[in-house]
Amino acid sequence: MRFAVISDVHGNAMALDAVLADIAGQGVDATLCLGDHVSGPVDPAGSADRLMALDGPVIRGNHDRWLADGNRDGRELDIVDRFALSQMTDAHRAWLADMPATAVFNGEVFLCHGTPASDNVPWLDGWYHDRKTTLPSEASVTAAAEGLDYPIMLCGHTHAARSVRLRDGRMIVNPGAVGLQLVHGSPDARYAVIERRDGKWRTSLRVVEYDHHKAAQRAADNGFLPWKQALATGWTDAAGLF
Repeated sequence: MRFAVISDVHGNAMALDAVLADIAGQGVDATLCLGDHVSGPVDPAGSADRLMALDGPVIRGNHDRWLADGNRDGRELDIVDRFALSQMTDAHRAWLADMPATAVFNGEVFLCHGTPASDNVPWLDGWYHDRKTTLPSEASVTAAAEGLDYPIMLCGHTHAARSVRLRDGRMIVNPGAVGLQLVHGSPDARYAVIERRDGKWRTSLRVVEYDHHKAAQRAADNGFLPWKQALATGWTDAAGLF
């Protein structure tokens, strides 16, 4: 079995196109998607169209849930989510509303956005305090996997690519973000390829160049100037973006 994992497109169809083109050369059986699909100022509708055509399971992220609910856990949607929602067709809205919070692929791969219990809690990395992300304690990472009897568990949400192997051999993989790089020092899109070969699981965290300057300018043209610097460089944090 060999499959691709993408997450956190955030409406960046230009980055998504580059990643899907790279995936096409990887000989995968399916492409799995971990959420936060359209909340961004580049091309939310185009991103939705592409993701709706994927051949693997697609789950929701916190932003997808907020868009489907029309509110941010009881509060007003932020300006980026309001923009994304304004671009959605009825078909896009129905797709978001029907999306599951978690999924299992081929009986062996568990998908979630944040943690198995929450789409808005990070699993493998803390947030960007003083521009730093930190791997949580082994105990907390392991505790979040309790009761999940799958050799591979997938998460997104933090935009930080990381592969962790628990002491019992189970792997937790965050493929990083397709559409928005935060404090990476690179604007390039990221995803993962995971395969089982000779009875062992292997993970490749991949980096894909795309025309990030064009994406950054599109965000600015749509009225989201803070996103221009983030998309063009990959050096900034999330402050002021959402």
